Amino acid sequence: MTDEQRTYLSQEKFDALTKELSKIKEEEIPKIAKRIDSAKQMGDLSENAEYHAAREEMAWIQSRVKELNYILSNSEIISDAGKSNQDFVSIGSKIEVKIDGQTREYTIVGVQEADPLSRKISNESPLGRAFLGKSKGDQVEVKVPAGIQIYKIISIN
Repeated sequence: MTDEQRTYLSQEKFDALTKELSKIKEEEIPKIAKRIDSAKQMGDLSENAEYHAAREEMAWIQSRVKELNYILSNSEIISDAGKSNQDFVSIGSKIEVKIDGQTREYTIVGVQEADPLSRKISNESPLGRAFLGKSKGDQVEVKVPAGIQIYKIISIN
């Protein structure tokens, strides 16, 4: 499997997605199936809004099951255990950088966990890609619409 197909997840995110998948299979799908059966009992399906709504919901939920199965089967768990080498930025690294005289902290995560407001940046984002493989003291140039921003890596945890 290539890195482009792989989805990087923390154990916590992997467990949350697994739980979501189980809930959908065990609760949501049977509930929607019952709604479809009940709507069928009403007769003419061509003008049965409840039937069509339930079918649309089933299609959406089945699409989500397919998506979750793909993510989980192509995922790699990012483990903090045994991470003794913090010489280089990798997925799961927490880094402290300096930009324009200000210090900021970021965590490099897989795309499924990215949350810029929480300073969790995707390994696939321009900023995340720029940091990967760099070490403490390196300067990283990132092209943004306003020009080029220069980040200096202060620490890697």
